[in-house]
Formats: sequence, structure tokens, C-alpha cells
Amino acid sequence: MAHIHLPQGIPGILGPMAFSPETAKPLNALAEVLLRGPNTLTPAEREMIATYVSSQNDCYFCQHAHGAVAAYRLGGNEKLVNDVKFNFESAAISSKLKSLLAIAGKVQKGAKHVTVEDVALARQQGATDKEIHDTVLIAAAFCMYNRYVDGLATWAPHDPDMYRANGKRLAEEGYVASTDRLLAGASGSRVSGH
Repeated sequence: MAHIHLPQGIPGILGPMAFSPETAKPLNALAEVLLRGPNTLTPAEREMIATYVSSQNDCYFCQHAHGAVAAYRLGGNEKLVNDVKFNFESAAISSKLKSLLAIAGKVQKGAKHVTVEDVALARQQGATDKEIHDTVLIAAAFCMYNRYVDGLATWAPHDPDMYRANGKRLAEEGYVASTDRLLAGASGSRVSGH
């Protein structure tokens, strides 16, 4: 049960976003830029960074929601997404992405854990300053998103098919309009329960 009265039956971050549409808009816009905007990192790679950080934060909803987007973008390769979550060093991903995930993991622990050597290794593996910047920002943003979801004790369904359907929708339609239907249904009212 959520710590505050959220609209019933709306999972994860969507419940607080329906509760507070004024903050949903900038949060969705940030996710859109970070995960889908123009970048030399693919959307799948950026979703894997978000998924990895969410798994390290033990945020069930976010790791499965963004893992589903990553898997969809990878042609349904859920195994690779799980490999990244559980041991990215042995996952079938590029050395560059491994070095960026190492940075993301350090940001998740506490941003000052990132060292000059971590950045040098990422550069050595071909990462640009923009890719390093965006990795740090994705990791920091997902720490915030994860804490928003779990700090309010939102409901996280365990149906993999629901996450797959939402992953497909987010990959195809994006984040900016992802809560439009919810917000239209809530009509600004604060619906009780969860």
C-alpha cells in the first residue's frame, strides 16, 4: 500500500505522476531527452544503463519497466538485459558500454565514487565526453526516479507481459506523452487508495 493516497490500479511511477501532473511533465521530458534524444549511445544502451542503475537500487518497477524497453529495442533479448543487471562484465555487450556501466554503478553508490581512472578507462574504450556525461546524468536521474517510486511505496505488478507491453509502447511512442491518458482520466482529482 502506497504511503499516500494515489490513484488505484496505476503501477510504479505512473501513480505519483497521475497524482502530481505538474511534476510528471518535466520528469517525462527529462526521460525523453536522456533515453530517446539524439545521441551516439543507442536508445537500447541508454535503457540498459537505466535498468542497471534501477536494479542496483532494487527498484522492482523501474528495472522491469526499462528492462522491457531495452529488450524490445534489442529484438526481445531479455536474456541480455538480465545479464547486464546481474553481471555486466560478462554480458555480451561492448567494452565501451561495460566501462560506462561501471561509471553508472559508481554514481548509484555515491557520485564521488567515480574516479579519474574510471573516466580514463571509458575514454580508452571509445567513450566520448558526451557519452560519459550522459551516463552520469542517466544514473543520477534514475536514482531520483527509483527513490520517487520506492519512497512512496508504489505498487509494482509482477506480470512480465504487462512490462513487455509497456516496454513496446514506450519504445515506440516515447516518454513525453506516456502519462497523457492517465492524466486525462484523473482529471486533476486526487483519487484515493492503492
